[in-house]
Formats: sequence, C-alpha cells, structure tokens
Amino acid sequence: MADERAPGPAGARRIRIIGVGPGDPDQVTLEAVAAMRSVDYFLVTDKSNPTSGGKRGMPDPLVHARERLLDRHLDRPAVVVKIADAPRERRAEFTGTGEEYRAAVATWHAARVEKYLSALDQHEGDVGFLVWGDPAFYDSTIRVVDQIAERIDVEVDVIPGISSVQLLAARHRLVLHGVGRPLFVTTGRAVREAVADGHDNIVVMLNRAIALDGLEDWQIWWGGNLGTAHEELCAGRVGDVLPDIERARGRLRDAAGWVMDIFLLRAPGA
Repeated sequence: MADERAPGPAGARRIRIIGVGPGDPDQVTLEAVAAMRSVDYFLVTDKSNPTSGGKRGMPDPLVHARERLLDRHLDRPAVVVKIADAPRERRAEFTGTGEEYRAAVATWHAARVEKYLSALDQHEGDVGFLVWGDPAFYDSTIRVVDQIAERIDVEVDVIPGISSVQLLAARHRLVLHGVGRPLFVTTGRAVREAVADGHDNIVVMLNRAIALDGLEDWQIWWGGNLGTAHEELCAGRVGDVLPDIERARGRLRDAAGWVMDIFLLRAPGA
C-alpha cells in the first residue's frame, strides 16, 4: 500500500482522525491503514492515572491495544506520543442533570485541548488520532480537534471506521430495525429517557452499568469488547439473561482490564 504523505493545502500541517474499528485489526479499513501510514506520529491519551478513570499503578490497556494495532498495520516503527488524559468529573452530585453533565464534558474537552496543543507545539509533522469504532459515534475527538483548529493553522480530515453498532448487528445476524421502522441510538445514561419518550428499538452505548429494571420483558442483544480476543455475546429476554450479561462483564474486566459494551434493546411486539 502506498505511503500517502502528500501535505494538505499550501503545505498545512494535518491532523487525521482515524476510525480503527472496534478492536479487530482485520476490521481496519484500507483507507484507515493508508491514513495511519501517512502521518509522522500519533497522539494517544493515557488513562492510567486514577483521576482519568484508570487504576493506580496499572497501565492503560487501550494504549497497548493501539500500539499492537499500529505494529500490525504500519510498515515502520510507530512514533506514539502518550499524553496523560485530563481529569474528568464523574461524581453523580456534579453530573446529575443534563446541564451539569454537559458542563463537565465541556470542561474535560477544554483541558484535553490544552494538553494536545502543548504536544503539537513540541512535535512537528502530521499527526494521527486513533479512534475506536467510528469517530461519528459518541466520541469526543472531532469536537476537541475542532477547537484546536480554531487556534492553530491545521488541515483536519476524518477517516470513518467500522462501528461497534455494525459489528453488534453482524455478530447477532440482526437487521437493527423493523421494516420501515426507526432505530434510536443513545447512551446507557439516557436509556430511561429514551424509553419514556416512546422509543421501542434502541441501541445503547457507553454503559458504565446496565440498569434495566422494569424492562424485563424486552429483548436484548448484547456484545462486549467486540472484535477483540475476549469478545462476549448474549441475547434473550432481559429478565432471563441480565445476570449472564453481568457475569460476562466481570469476565471482560478480569481478562482485558476494560469493558466496552453495546446492546440493542427492543420492546415486546416491536
């Protein structure tokens, strides 16, 4: 595959936001591989600091996963610049309302911008950000880089990736929606709101916990750490399989050190 190192317009420095799929190196697109080979280095956030959501003294397993992916697809040693992630407010008393949560996320994004600008100032050349799944689905990188582009002269592009939404459907051999029917995508934090609003066919991402009390008769198709060696799947009536899902989440934490899960939730009769 050609090494695409052509500069941006008028030689502008490039930031490339690269979707690398849910975890399986074979699900990285050819376009993403070409983009990875076109940059000079990669900025990677390191969440091993407990204030960033990591465990004290433990390396960030997602940093290692990105390094393995680069080893697989690059034709030269990767230059990886690791940045300690900015602290993020997660305490319920400060993020309980939608307004408080959005304010906490905005503060976190602003802190990330400052850290990335400092790293960009210290390293020359084009830079790549590796984003799990697709950058368009519940990921902050595009928003953060847009703020960077307001302050320095860079050319930004986005390379799409296979999303966990697609892989969940493939693993369970699903069409995600009924004939002529909508599909609603939200987060674990907002799933109750989606149900209250009348949505009956819901993809749920970003689950710190799975709380589905009162939805025992709904159907669920769940996947954890999709595309990785530790992938787990489960499907059935919520009331029947939720204990199995919780056990699978525990196995993933023990085996991989992290859990990224997603599920389709469908009302009876939907």
